[in-house]
Amino acid sequence: MLQQFQHQLIVTSTGRGFYDITPDVAQFVAEQGVEMGIVHLFVKHTSCSLLVQENADPDVRDDLETFLSQLIPESATYRHQNEGPDDMPSHIRTALTQVSLSIPVHAGTLTLGTWQSIFLYEHRAARFQRHIQLHLIGE
Repeated sequence: MLQQFQHQLIVTSTGRGFYDITPDVAQFVAEQGVEMGIVHLFVKHTSCSLLVQENADPDVRDDLETFLSQLIPESATYRHQNEGPDDMPSHIRTALTQVSLSIPVHAGTLTLGTWQSIFLYEHRAARFQRHIQLHLIGE
């Protein structure tokens, strides 16, 4: 029988960077008892994003951050600077990444690859509480 579950995950970021939320998402899925389905994640903000990225070598995430910093410099002139010099660059970073993900569930677990994890990618320098809506559909 098809079932649906929702949960809001709150992640406190301490500044720009990657926050591995895989254990939290996996726990939510496991607690629902769904054997086969899909879990959808949606971050409810415009200055952070969600990524599936390598979990083994942190150099991958460091290189991604370096690339985006060079592509979208805070030193450029932006009209929108309501919350400081990282405000508009964070919106551009979000536009180039993603705010939602869908991960298949099989045998009650996330079907991520060996080197994959789910990350909240914080684009702002300050501390924020980020809200991620989880929606699990399955049987």
